[in-house]
Amino acid sequence: MAEEKTGLVQGFKEFVMRGNVIDLAVAVVVGGAFAALVKSFADNIINPIIAALGGSDEIGLGFTVNGQFVNIGAVITALLTFVITMAIVYFVFVLPMNKARALAKITPKAAETPPDVVLLTEIRDLLANQRSTFPDADGTEAPGPR
Repeated sequence: MAEEKTGLVQGFKEFVMRGNVIDLAVAVVVGGAFAALVKSFADNIINPIIAALGGSDEIGLGFTVNGQFVNIGAVITALLTFVITMAIVYFVFVLPMNKARALAKITPKAAETPPDVVLLTEIRDLLANQRSTFPDADGTEAPGPR
């Protein structure tokens, strides 16, 4: 049982220490801070502007049905918040990443032959040279490389 717990703890430790998990944790924290920033912008700048468009009452843009206020301004604010968030994510993260990938494709590194292929080619050439210089069992010379 103790070995199973140790294996479980070791497996969890390896999982947490992977680069992807750490990157994901950082992304969640940054995303949360970014969401708070956009929400503050929407609540303190966009909402008052939309409420001012709704008229002189303090409730904002919307209408009342059976005593319940239908807040159209909040829906518009949420939509604008979404559009602003997506625009920032696109222009700050996606677009630069796409450009970096495109640049990486334009200037690829020179393709080198892997060392194992080079070694196999040398062995093949050596065997071909050996075969052409030594006679076969019947005393005739073997033909050169095929």
